[in-house]
Amino acid sequence: MDKKTLRDNEDFINYLERINFQKHLNKLAKKLKDKTIIIYGAGAFFNALNEKYDLSVLNIIAIADRKFINHEQGLEFAGYKACAPDEITSLKPDYVLVSMLYFVSVIEDLEETCLRSSKIKIKPLINKPFVEVWKEIWS
Repeated sequence: MDKKTLRDNEDFINYLERINFQKHLNKLAKKLKDKTIIIYGAGAFFNALNEKYDLSVLNIIAIADRKFINHEQGLEFAGYKACAPDEITSLKPDYVLVSMLYFVSVIEDLEETCLRSSKIKIKPLINKPFVEVWKEIWS
């Protein structure tokens, strides 16, 4: 892991601790009990989440990201099935949780493309305005 990635991870972890993400994760686990989930976003923010928190409390069936487009069958990422965005509907999750800080454009893109005619619910994993999150992390 390079120094920039390590610094990003530390910043993200500090941010998650400041907002008491564990409490949010516990509530989310109760609310989404018995629901299948795909996490969208396999970048630095997900890595920080996965490093610091026990995501097994969520019924995660896959991690989706554009970097998995044209991946080989059976690919795993962080112990989960890896899939491209266009594979999400075939896995039939109840929810897609976006693990990115700039979630608004990602949600819009997913709703307009691969989730257009599905009933899959898509929500940000952390529901705060991007500008607020950015200020909290980088100030």
